[in-house]
Amino acid sequence: MHSYRLENFGRPLVEATAATPVPRGHEVVVRVGSCGVCHSDVHLADGYFDLGNGAKVGLANSVSPPRTLGHEIAGTVVAVGDDVDGVAPGDERVVYPWIGCGRCATCAAGDEQLCNQPRVIGINVDGGFADHVLVPHEKYLFDYAPLSEEQACTYACSGLTAFGALKKVAAAFAGDAGRRLLIVGAGGVGLSGIRMAARLGLPAPIVAEVDRTKWSIAREAGAMELVDPKADGAARALMKSTGGGVDAAIDFVGAGESFAFGFGVLRKGGLLVSVGLFGGATSLSPAMIALKAVRVAGSYVGSPAEMREMMAMARADALPELPLAPVPLSAANATLEALKEGRVRGRAILKP
Repeated sequence: MHSYRLENFGRPLVEATAATPVPRGHEVVVRVGSCGVCHSDVHLADGYFDLGNGAKVGLANSVSPPRTLGHEIAGTVVAVGDDVDGVAPGDERVVYPWIGCGRCATCAAGDEQLCNQPRVIGINVDGGFADHVLVPHEKYLFDYAPLSEEQACTYACSGLTAFGALKKVAAAFAGDAGRRLLIVGAGGVGLSGIRMAARLGLPAPIVAEVDRTKWSIAREAGAMELVDPKADGAARALMKSTGGGVDAAIDFVGAGESFAFGFGVLRKGGLLVSVGLFGGATSLSPAMIALKAVRVAGSYVGSPAEMREMMAMARADALPELPLAPVPLSAANATLEALKEGRVRGRAILKP
């Protein structure tokens, strides 16, 4: 098995070879064909998340190098354990990576992604920056035909994260087509949210994106309107054009400024869903939450059930394709650097 592994935080990944895993019980070995590179992989490689104001949360306990990163994985089953049912060598599958302990109340409720003892592929156990990956149970594998393998891998995080956030907004809108939705950020996850919104019965979103080179692909994905949140008077103009603010905003960036912009343009009774992990902090007045009666909700990827629902939707009803940049596995380090510097449009895909 060939891989690029994180040996030390803040240092380049190291090329490595090891024995290909041998599956037991319900385990499955997948030959990786495509692995998306997520912005969270940058944070994982750095070894911390930035909380703002000089505060950081370290990742040494969860990532524990040496570790093979990569959680957006699609490929072909090549070996299965003796207890595997319904999956066979040759099957093409996308991997659900947000695996919990399987024993706690949270996992029993179906929310494995929120487990306090996670076994997430590419974070807590080795992932897809490799030519093979070991999946602990066949239930975490999903058929993706007729989607392409490269598109399919992005659904494991970029797609699922967007889907989970949009579901929260859809529940709040309760079918009211007159509501206004703002999406902050047109990176890989934001573009997934833009292209999925209509499929969940949501209005075409207004999109706030500071990088105007991304505006054209945001329009192609389904954006109704583009705004530069850093432009003078942008928030005031948006409040006026929407008649008092948007009904919901999804912050797919997660920076202090992006959160503040989304919160600031909510109407009374509006909802802000915070998703992104870029980092930073912002000040927030508790009085404004009460006076505007707004709600702030976090959203972290999605459950296995949401993955199943999303994949059924994607397979049955073609979505606008996410712009992709396929690169060889040997370009893993260069790709992480390009992502850190904001030079990736859509999603970079490692190809072992």
